[in-house]
Order: sequence, then structure tokens, then C-alpha cells
Amino acid sequence: MKRLLLSLLLCSGPVWAAELSVIRDLPYAEPAHERQVLDVYAPAGAKDLPVVYWIHGGGWQGGSKDDLKAKPAFFAAKGFVVVAINHRLLPGTEMREIVRDAAKGLGWVHCTIARHGGDPARIFVMGHSSGAQLAALLCTDERYLKAEGVPFSVLRGCVPVDGDTYDIPAMIEVAETRARVHGLPMPKYGHRLKFGNDPVLHRDFSAVTHIAKNKGIPPFLVLHVAGHPDVSAQAQRLGAVLKENGIPVRVFGAKDTDHGRINANLGEPNDPATAAVGEFLKSGKL
Repeated sequence: MKRLLLSLLLCSGPVWAAELSVIRDLPYAEPAHERQVLDVYAPAGAKDLPVVYWIHGGGWQGGSKDDLKAKPAFFAAKGFVVVAINHRLLPGTEMREIVRDAAKGLGWVHCTIARHGGDPARIFVMGHSSGAQLAALLCTDERYLKAEGVPFSVLRGCVPVDGDTYDIPAMIEVAETRARVHGLPMPKYGHRLKFGNDPVLHRDFSAVTHIAKNKGIPPFLVLHVAGHPDVSAQAQRLGAVLKENGIPVRVFGAKDTDHGRINANLGEPNDPATAAVGEFLKSGKL
């Protein structure tokens, strides 16, 4: 176990210091692949605190749980335990196994996080980019969490950050039409292939396919870069389907940023997207 002292200047002014117990590379599968590990960040003396479950981005082909930057300090100052996972990657595994990894890690949280000061009945699922797709899918398609013994009732909220694949068929059509119209080559390993090169699979891996009333789907805060047409369209699409089915949702477009910075700045003082997350966490914390 490694103990760190992290400080964060919050928007309200004061400096908050949180002593964090950081436990790295805990396996969440048995036997565990080298990528089936997670880190736990718990404020000193944590007990029955709500949990943020973070899934990294990287196009399902890369990325790391280690790249959290200011997030642990921000969430700790808000009174949360943070769990960040790695998962297996394309092309070495299939997309279905990646989703199952994300679900299995959350199953570990539900069974084990009380030992680290977390409350297994108050979990917020979050992720950036490809991690946003995984987070949204876990919180709408109950099959994955059900297989791990996790009911939707423990989910207090979902925060997908700048994803472009909540409606995968729509994203494929837009990307391929753009390439065709402009005479550009089709991507050699784009979304069509990553998600199985089958329209049935494309729909099945789309969060919008699984949204319905009375399923216990948690509230959503959908963050996106306001100036990017693809992520903006996908965010609005996800938000519209959630709203149509009576699920509380806020779609927040961050200005003067880009795909990398909206993630890197999350947890930084005076960041508008961070402020939106803080409000969302407060509303679902109790």
C-alpha cells in the first residue's frame, strides 16, 4: 500500500488536503490477465463512502488506469472512494470480453469495496472516450452486471465523457459517409470492425438500444466537447433516448476544450465540466 498526500484548490476557494491510501494492481478476475487489475484510492479513515468507478479511454486498444491526473484528489475531497480499472485490449481480445472485463471489475467493487471504506450500494460509473461507451453500456444493458451479481439499484449515476459510440450504427454511417463523400480511404480498423462487422452486434453494443422505462437505469450526466460534431451528436442522441424513457439526464457541452483536455482537466479547479460533475455527484450521493 502506498500513501500519498494530495491537495486540490476547489472552486469555492479553500485548499482541501486528502490523505489517500492507494492500492495498485489488485486483480479482479481469477485467474487474472495482466490487464485485469484495478487501483483503489481511498481517503484516510474512509468508511461507507460512495464510489466512483472509472474506465479509461484509448479506443479499446490502449489507455491505462494510471492516467487519472487530478481526479483522485477531486473525488476524495468530495468524499468518494475511487476505483480505476484496466481491461484487456483489441485486437488481442473481442469487444464482448472487454465489456465483461468492465462488468467484472464492477462486480469486484460490489463485493469487496467495503474493505476499503466504500459503500457497495452507492456506485457512480464513469469513463472517457471508449470508456464512456463501456460506462454507458454497463448502466443500460443489465445483462453484464447481472452476470456479476450487481443489481442496477446500486448505481447512483453514470458519467460518460466525450464518447462517440452510444449509437454505433449512426456513428459508422456518419464516418463512412464522410470518407466516401470526400474521397478518403475507409479506416482499416474502424468502429465497423472493432464492434464485430455485424449490424446486429453494432446495435447490441450501443447503449441507446437498451434504454427502456422501469429498468432501474440510473441518472446520467453526459459530458462532451461542444465544438465537435460527432461527440455532440452522440451525446444529444443518448440524452434524448434517456429523456424519452423518463430517466434523469443532463447533457453538458464543454466549450474551449478538446477530446484530450476534457478528460485531463476533469478534477481541476475552475473547470466547467468538473463543476457539472460535482453538482451531479452531490445530487446522487445520499
